[in-house]
Amino acid sequence: MNRILILIWLLCISLCLITTGCQDSNNLDKAVEVVIEGDGQFPQFLVGKWKADKGGWEINFDPDGKISSAVVSMGRIRVKPGEITQVPMKMDGKSIFEPGQWLVHYNSDSRELTVTIVMEHFYMELGDSTLDGDITDVITGLVAENGKVWQATGTTYSNITGHIPGQDNFDFSSDPTYGFTTELVFEKTTE
Repeated sequence: MNRILILIWLLCISLCLITTGCQDSNNLDKAVEVVIEGDGQFPQFLVGKWKADKGGWEINFDPDGKISSAVVSMGRIRVKPGEITQVPMKMDGKSIFEPGQWLVHYNSDSRELTVTIVMEHFYMELGDSTLDGDITDVITGLVAENGKVWQATGTTYSNITGHIPGQDNFDFSSDPTYGFTTELVFEKTTE
């Protein structure tokens, strides 16, 4: 089990080294759905970069409410909606992140912001060992009156399989009903 934890740790650290992106055939305009309840306008105080206090999360909102990019907790790499991101790894490996449909939902009456970021498929390798699967992160909570703090709960739903040569596959999936939940505090860092 310690070998598996070390493998996961090495994979995550290695992903932090270099990030590159390649264009997918998805239409970027359709990669993020935005739903605004209340006055129908995405509030300008939400536009810009929001960074979480843990997990490496960073979300960048455009004026229309779409997410232009996000640093996701898995590997702490920057991904863009509608684009496949490929990351070189140590030992001549690679990692690939393929986003699915993302969602931004804001209720202007309650000031509740919900973001859903889907990694339809990811593949990470280090030497002969790999991780692959899919991840959906749902981040939801209230934006403070000052418009600079977003108190949120992040829930990760994952289907992840680890492959180590000569051993049975390992299931690193979260509970399909409850996921894995953590409390996050996002702060706005730029306009």
